[in-house]
Amino acid sequence: MSTPTPVRTLERDRQLVLGAMVRTLGAFPSGWRYPGAHKNPANDPAALKRLARTAEKAGFDFLFLGDWLSSSSDLEYTEPSLLARIDPFSSAAYLAAVTNRIGLIATASTAHSEPYAIARAAASIDRLSGGRFGLNLTVGTDPRANANFGRTDAAGSDDNRFETGVEFVRLLRSLWDSWDDDAVVADAKRGILVDHSLIDPVDHEGRRFSVAGPLNALRPVQGQIPVAHAGVSVRAREFAAAHADIHIVAPSSLGDAVKFYREAGLRATAAGRAPGDVTIITPILPIVGETRQAAFEIYDELVALVPLDDGSARAQSLGLPANRSAAAFLRSVGLPLLERGLDETVSLATAERFNAAGQRLLEVVESRSGRTVGGERPVTYRHLVVAQTVAAPLVVGSAVDIADHLETWFRASATDGFAIQSAFLHEQFELFAHLVVPELIRRGLVHEGYDAKTLRGHLHLTKPVREAPIAPTLGPHWVI
Repeated sequence: MSTPTPVRTLERDRQLVLGAMVRTLGAFPSGWRYPGAHKNPANDPAALKRLARTAEKAGFDFLFLGDWLSSSSDLEYTEPSLLARIDPFSSAAYLAAVTNRIGLIATASTAHSEPYAIARAAASIDRLSGGRFGLNLTVGTDPRANANFGRTDAAGSDDNRFETGVEFVRLLRSLWDSWDDDAVVADAKRGILVDHSLIDPVDHEGRRFSVAGPLNALRPVQGQIPVAHAGVSVRAREFAAAHADIHIVAPSSLGDAVKFYREAGLRATAAGRAPGDVTIITPILPIVGETRQAAFEIYDELVALVPLDDGSARAQSLGLPANRSAAAFLRSVGLPLLERGLDETVSLATAERFNAAGQRLLEVVESRSGRTVGGERPVTYRHLVVAQTVAAPLVVGSAVDIADHLETWFRASATDGFAIQSAFLHEQFELFAHLVVPELIRRGLVHEGYDAKTLRGHLHLTKPVREAPIAPTLGPHWVI
């Protein structure tokens, strides 16, 4: 396909799209240590099944299966779920067999994958799931992943990585369109299995990839599998506007989100698409409690379980990130290094000496835990260090509190939906499903059950008409 085909979208009914980001060991660094939490990756198959069935029963539109192509000891204290996890394509195929309606989005790297193999695997899972598969494409890489794949050429300039990404996604779409929906005749009497006039080669020779085609798999049930991309750089925004169906972004404020959402629509239009062709999804990590106070207590427990450098020999032997200490915090807020215990209360006199960064952290601590300097629930250095080092988009509170936050962002046209991250499984995700989702339904923000059978349907996207592959040249249309 030489240019992206604008996809006509169904008129949105202004209900938000709801997804879940899957991290079996939790999205909070200490989540796996919480009493009763899922903590052993060896039991991930059961955890994945339980999560998927809970999400589907609640009416979630998709599960998002991220990926990381290397492992190292430091991940234990920053992203425990990345230490050892089931391959996302394998997870999607597994979950397709135990669910019926929820979408399943798996991640592939354009730096460490081949378009033909990914197109085939994606089309296969889409067929197995009845049209529920989605593909998240990453263009970045890191030295450890490069070493694992022996790809010394995988790193490179931002421009090179995105040009490879453009070539990759265009090849995917050409391969998925190499078969017409009606190519299979299956006429046993006449002895005709396929109409070869409806199957086309790709014959691509590009800067990075060479692919003959056609694909040895039928056209996906959805025609074109929805493509997701995450990133906020200028190149990432341009790539998503031109080539993605889902753009995952995490703005730091509501104002930034509204501005980004408006700009995303303009970029899509400039790329020859309608603004509604790209669904903007915002990740969020809610800490849900039966009451706001209960949620604060859950957060306090998670904070207490985060390993921090308290100056002891044991803490120093763990190899914790450099910023996980009271000393590092004091440096960042502009105070001299004095002996302060992590659980020592921050006095009013000390807080008044914090620089602007320190004042912002005090606000973060208050929003997450209800703690204030000099208040009934005082601020400790431990809470400040964790607020500084765990920069996840947390919202802590009751079901009404969480729903208020989601509704505010959605009504402000800051996003089309949210990808829910859970601090730990299974309690936190199930509290969201059982308490927050009914509140969202009551407000008319999400559907009850499913109106569509495919991921494209959940995203309000129609099935695109097939475009027979045309051998692409290396002209300007390869550059975003």
